[in-house]
Amino acid sequence: MDNNFNASFASDSEKRNRASFYELYKNNPLPEDEILNNLGLFINRQNLSRILLMHELYKKIIDVNGVVMEFGVRWGQNLCLFEIFRAIYEPYNYTRKIIGFDTFEGFPSVHKKDGKLNRIGDYNVTPYYEEYLQQLLNYHESESPVAHIKKSILIKGDAIVTLKEYIEQHTETIIAFAYFDFDIYEPTKKCLELIKDRVTKGSIIAFDELNHPGFPGETQAFLEVIGVRNCKLRRSSLTPYVSYIVVE
Repeated sequence: MDNNFNASFASDSEKRNRASFYELYKNNPLPEDEILNNLGLFINRQNLSRILLMHELYKKIIDVNGVVMEFGVRWGQNLCLFEIFRAIYEPYNYTRKIIGFDTFEGFPSVHKKDGKLNRIGDYNVTPYYEEYLQQLLNYHESESPVAHIKKSILIKGDAIVTLKEYIEQHTETIIAFAYFDFDIYEPTKKCLELIKDRVTKGSIIAFDELNHPGFPGETQAFLEVIGVRNCKLRRSSLTPYVSYIVVE
């Protein structure tokens, strides 16, 4: 879920408190070469909960064969975390590709099932951001064994098109973990349909905004492709909205 949407649920005192915390970060007195070693100083409860959740989900698929796919990357924190987790828990598993799909230009379209709050272009990023993100992913790979085999892939464009192309070009693809953060109806539904024959028993399919009033399209896509009576929908105590299913 995007922090901008989360902010709408914050009280005025919470917003002021967070603004003061940001000033503490911006004006921190640490030497530059010490900042990255002390990021825990600046991670609040909400953001640390997100990181712990991604760790919790990743650990569930360590013994499941297949790639990791994130649908809706934006700034790419999850992808970098997945690459780090891969390097920690299975450093020699070079078949565990980490693949991210995003337009990097915001929503390409909005369906009537997405409600009235979402607009074309929402959740875009700065120009050429995907090139910067790829450099970050390359760095994380360089700190791991078998660094000469590329294991992180960014795919820019409408995933309805690019996912289909990727599967056609990589017919060997099995998916161990699919994380859906498109927020909206059409790409969520189409990509769910495209991956349904590529997951195995034990695969995780996770959703960032199921049952979220601000993004009803994601739930509609889930209901139409999977359905609540066809699976056990699980959640973590770490965050209010993220939920997932374990393929059985």
